[in-house]
Amino acid sequence: MEDRVRPERIEELLRQVARAECSVEEALARLERWPIEDLGFAQVDHHRHLRRGFAEVIFAAGKRPEETEEIAAALRAGGSDLLVTRADEATLTRLEARFPLGRANRPAGTFALRETNEPGQGQIVVVAAGTSDIPVAEEAVETARALGAQVTSIYDVGVAGLHRLVPHLDAIRRAHVAIVVAGMEGALPSVVGGLAASLVIAVPTSVGYGAHFHGLAALLGMLTSCTSGVVVVNIDNGFGAGYAAALVNRAIVEAGRQA
Repeated sequence: MEDRVRPERIEELLRQVARAECSVEEALARLERWPIEDLGFAQVDHHRHLRRGFAEVIFAAGKRPEETEEIAAALRAGGSDLLVTRADEATLTRLEARFPLGRANRPAGTFALRETNEPGQGQIVVVAAGTSDIPVAEEAVETARALGAQVTSIYDVGVAGLHRLVPHLDAIRRAHVAIVVAGMEGALPSVVGGLAASLVIAVPTSVGYGAHFHGLAALLGMLTSCTSGVVVVNIDNGFGAGYAAALVNRAIVEAGRQA
């Protein structure tokens, strides 16, 4: 508990800088390294947001509900926003009871709590090929929103009925980043990549029949896409896609402010 983030400790460090008792470089170094809170079963990084721009994200899979809750409580005590991924029903129910202002998304298996009610910035579009891909797409949506992005979702527009994508082309072309989620043969990211001016982050899902190999076929199809500007994350990794898209979106928003 000794190294828990406390506003008064940060304030004192800043006052030391103001009094020339500590250099700016030394203060930055101390903030980058400190503090870590030892819960016994987890090391909570309270200053992740200073390095990455967002607090540590809790991966709930493999943790007991009470462990996830304890980590979340430690982060909240330090003033951090919350994002929990891959949470089961027992964990989500526990988090809802402990943090009633948070938002659980059961298809995505996420729980999010933000201090600010400000609208998201920029524009990310999340496109899902089929309704079976929506849980992974929703994980990407919740992640990007938790990181402060404005997100539009477009679902069930896969290549089996490609005409369904046409009404959404303007939204796709306006987006700073497009996340495209698809299973089966994983063809949709190549199509969107040929239409969008932005980076396309492709997410293969473990949706399909036997030769699909639990998402491997979609993954290999996306990796071998002939469309330029398509990058690929791991199978079912909506979180990774949402986080990467939010970083790109934030950089574009900040560049626009400085222009």
